[in-house]
Amino acid sequence: MQADSLRWTTIEALKNSPKGKVHYDPHWAERGEDILEGYQEPPSLSSYSAPVVGRLGALHFHKSRSSSASCEFSPGFSSSSSGSILSLNHRNNNGLSTVSTASNAIPDTVQSVSEASTDPEPRPVSPPPTSGLVLLSPKAMKTAGRIIRFEEETKEKAKLAFRRRQEEQEKLVAAAVFSESEQLKRFEELMELKQRQDLQSVRDMMDRETKESIGRQEKLKEEQRHRTKILNLRLREAEQQRLREEELERQRHAEGRERLRTLNSIQEEVLQLNQVLNQVLNSPKNPSANFLVQSLAALCQRGNQLCSQVSEVVRKTTEGDFPSVEDMTVAERALHDMRALIHQQQEEVSRAEEEKKKEEEAEQDEQRKKEAELKAKQEAEKKAAETAKEKAKRAGLQIGPEHATVKWHKELHDSAAAVAQSFEEFSSTKDAKLKKLKLNLVKAAVIPVSQISSKSGSHLREIFEKLDKLLGGKSVQSGGLAVSVTLHAQALPFVCYKLAEKFVKQGEEEVAAHFEAAFPIAAVASGIWEQHPVFGELFLAHLHKRCPYSIPFNPQKEKGASDTEHYRMMGYRVDESSGLETDDSFLKRMSGMIRLYAAIIQLRWPYGSKQGPAPHGLNHGWRWLAQMLNMEPQRDTTATLLFDFLEVCGNALLKQFQGQFWKLLLLLKEEYFPRIKAVTEDGQMGSLIRLQHFLETSLRNRQINPPKGQLTSGFWRS
Repeated sequence: MQADSLRWTTIEALKNSPKGKVHYDPHWAERGEDILEGYQEPPSLSSYSAPVVGRLGALHFHKSRSSSASCEFSPGFSSSSSGSILSLNHRNNNGLSTVSTASNAIPDTVQSVSEASTDPEPRPVSPPPTSGLVLLSPKAMKTAGRIIRFEEETKEKAKLAFRRRQEEQEKLVAAAVFSESEQLKRFEELMELKQRQDLQSVRDMMDRETKESIGRQEKLKEEQRHRTKILNLRLREAEQQRLREEELERQRHAEGRERLRTLNSIQEEVLQLNQVLNQVLNSPKNPSANFLVQSLAALCQRGNQLCSQVSEVVRKTTEGDFPSVEDMTVAERALHDMRALIHQQQEEVSRAEEEKKKEEEAEQDEQRKKEAELKAKQEAEKKAAETAKEKAKRAGLQIGPEHATVKWHKELHDSAAAVAQSFEEFSSTKDAKLKKLKLNLVKAAVIPVSQISSKSGSHLREIFEKLDKLLGGKSVQSGGLAVSVTLHAQALPFVCYKLAEKFVKQGEEEVAAHFEAAFPIAAVASGIWEQHPVFGELFLAHLHKRCPYSIPFNPQKEKGASDTEHYRMMGYRVDESSGLETDDSFLKRMSGMIRLYAAIIQLRWPYGSKQGPAPHGLNHGWRWLAQMLNMEPQRDTTATLLFDFLEVCGNALLKQFQGQFWKLLLLLKEEYFPRIKAVTEDGQMGSLIRLQHFLETSLRNRQINPPKGQLTSGFWRS
């Protein structure tokens, strides 16, 4: 049983021997080696089999000693047995089965085994010397047979592994051949695809070149058509140029004939004016002929010279040529000089007549002064009576203006509406030329008003002359062009309406921001009002519309009317986006317009005739102030407007009405001021305090200072 237990140890030792380790080298065939060469060598035990042999030897040694009585062999049996096992290697190498039976073999073997067990590197055990043929025991034979069978099985397994390896190698070679053939096919397909692509690219290039060739041909055709078109256009332009030159030639002849007719008209007018000069000189009815003979004779001599100049120009045209522009300039200058001579003659005659009528005018002036003093006295008495009557009615004041004032306001409104209706077609025209004319007229009217300032008197006079020329129908410059209201039938009312609206807007914006600007604006407006009364009516209509307190009028809320409508009637601006205007902005605008109105009342254009009454004088200021005191005061508005009006116009009213004006101020302070204070809230006492301070200072000092920014006589000389 111990031999059976050591069987697997022996097999493991044989397995670890060089014969049990078969290594496959894939390159054996290339080197010309035989894969079975290692199996043909004689078998030999591994160096690790020494412990096995030692154990087997010790076992047989003990068995031989126990059976020494019955066996005549010496302990060399076990050694021979050991030696028979050790000689197995020698038998396989030499083909002989000999073992040593000497008695000294066992100690040597055991010693070699023990040395092998202690040696860290086992050495191959050399077989003991044999002295004869020894038979193995059945167990040894069984073990040897198993070893031989194991070697045969190992050889069969190696052969099977070799065949499997060879089959796998063949499969790999076949797979490699198949892969290479498939790659060759793909390569051929790739080459075919490349050839097809090259062929397609060549075809595309040929098609592209064909299209480019066709495009170039089309481009050449298009260029040819373009050149043909250009040639036709040039021919047409040459024809049009020829026609234009012919037209210009016809126009030149027409203008020449027109200049000739104009020259004849100028000569005719010059001769007629010369006859007028001679008639005035030789007229026996002329009261000034006795002392103006020399002056009129010089004028007649100058007129004869001008007639000779015009005749010289006309004589040049008798040769068949038309008069040139220079000739027309000479003739027109002569006509202008002739008209100047007529004007100078009329001035001389007028001056003589004025000197003759000085005595009569002096007498008339004295008579007018007496009448004016009488009239002023009557008016003062009448106003005193009205003031006394107002004091009697002071317990109950009016809510609205007087009937006459309302009627006057309605007439102004209807007149302004009629004027606006008269130029409605011109204002809403869609004609481009009329639109341009309308724009230039608006610029000619609005721009000078925007340029009004207290720079100098000459500056204001220049602006006034521009506006006066525009409303008088003369040509003015606007936008680099000459425009006139005579170019359209509805242009004059349109310009007058827009000009009045612009002056009111200046009071609403410019005067509201700078109080001193009221006087230069009022001076120009007064001059335009005096020369063109329609402007004054339109100005008042626009002023009453934007500032109802200039009538004066306190709008009351009507039944069924909304708050927005009521505020709009009072003069507030109501915008859909920003809403209702603030009280500060509203009072500022109203102050600007009332100050402009007060300045117009007391001013008059210094370069006017000054023979008749002022277009809107101080009597209207007295009326406005009296009607304001007859109406119920409004919160914050009444105090502000009374202060603005009195600050601007108070000094002028005092000079005009003197004692009556002091009575009016005293009435305002003692009776009307408490009413204003009663309707004024605590947070809005600024206007009330300014009015109270003005009244107290004026009544205490018995004078009212001139307003700031008033235009003096030195200003008009600048």
